[in-house]
Amino acid sequence: MEVIGDLPRELFLEILLRLPVESLMRCKCVCKYWYALISNPKFIELHLKYNCNNNVCVLLKRCLLTCLGERENMLSLVCSSGFSFINLDVDLSLYKKEPCLQLLGHCDGIICLSNYRDDIVLCNPATRESMVLPESCLPCYSSISNLIPQTSALGFGYDARTHHCKVVRIVSYWEERSGSGLPHHSRVEVYSLATGSWKELNVKVPAHVWYSPCFETYFNGAFHWYAIDDNRNEVILSFHMGNEEFQVIPMPSALSLYDYSMCRSLFVWNGRIALVIYPRKGIEKSFQIYVMKEYGVRESWTKMLTIGPLTKVEMPLAFWKNDEILMEGSDGLVVSYNLKTQELKDLPIYGVPKSFATLVYINSLVSVKGGNRMLDGDNRGWVPQRYIWSITWKLVVSGEEALCLYIKILRSIKVDFWKYFWFGRFKDGQ
Repeated sequence: MEVIGDLPRELFLEILLRLPVESLMRCKCVCKYWYALISNPKFIELHLKYNCNNNVCVLLKRCLLTCLGERENMLSLVCSSGFSFINLDVDLSLYKKEPCLQLLGHCDGIICLSNYRDDIVLCNPATRESMVLPESCLPCYSSISNLIPQTSALGFGYDARTHHCKVVRIVSYWEERSGSGLPHHSRVEVYSLATGSWKELNVKVPAHVWYSPCFETYFNGAFHWYAIDDNRNEVILSFHMGNEEFQVIPMPSALSLYDYSMCRSLFVWNGRIALVIYPRKGIEKSFQIYVMKEYGVRESWTKMLTIGPLTKVEMPLAFWKNDEILMEGSDGLVVSYNLKTQELKDLPIYGVPKSFATLVYINSLVSVKGGNRMLDGDNRGWVPQRYIWSITWKLVVSGEEALCLYIKILRSIKVDFWKYFWFGRFKDGQ
């Protein structure tokens, strides 16, 4: 009887890297070795990199109406293949009926959610793991009387120096009876997953964050907000997660004066910051797209194109696959506009109008709490074959779709799957 020798660890890792998170979570239950392997930070990093290059999706937050007429938040993943989507089974009991639920950002498969009033939640939708951040380190009152504190900005992103995610929070203090329209002063705090705690920063906030639809964006190590400076000029306020410093980025020269009838939205397009300008109201809308070719330089803003006029389209939601833009329709449907063909396509995704928010998202095994263990040095060469056929048998019995991918990969390296499975099983005899 032919016997197939041990499969090299590197080869079997290539198989595991192609499995979805849901299948890998089941694989962790097979044995202690596989639990350690899949929990290994290096494997988690490799799996994340593979998904970054092959499985980028759009995470969509929307509100749906129940039979009683109540609003409930729903998270869905829109996939590139045929614009298919799946609803995520994530425990949102804290925010399920929260009308002001905000998606603050995405970092390595972890998303940040908040209603800007109470708790801030980190969640990995793929592993269904979530964590409520500890209370703020800033006092809920001001040392100066007649000042009311209010969270004016939240951001979430990755610190490349510490290799951990951070949450930044700006608290503004407003005078009770002030007609200036600007806060008296602001304070800043940062939460790091590396330390698990908040700390206050001794920095000055150079501009005041204001709301603008679909504007808050993480890019190039910094989080960006729409803001107004002390001279009431429109600017982009950025906070760098590494050096924990603010930067004011000027708007295009044509937009130096604020026009309330026009909206501004900020996205990442082809590896650059893109600003979209469009009317706040109207049956027909045109969308002007500006790109900052040199980060932080006002003169580098370049108007790339104008989309439209389009009918029954409210606002852009996300740039996707470089030539597609997801947009919210006026009737509560999501549509996709192709920049090359200039075609508008309705997608089978609906929700309460003006309840949509999106993030470019990647499934991952990254934990919101950390604490992954490294493999011991003597585990690094080969994978015992009994573990390979053990996980294969688990996939056969449970009917996992990943089994088809498993067979396909084995065939691609010229291994007869059934001969390998049965002969390998008989060989070990365990």
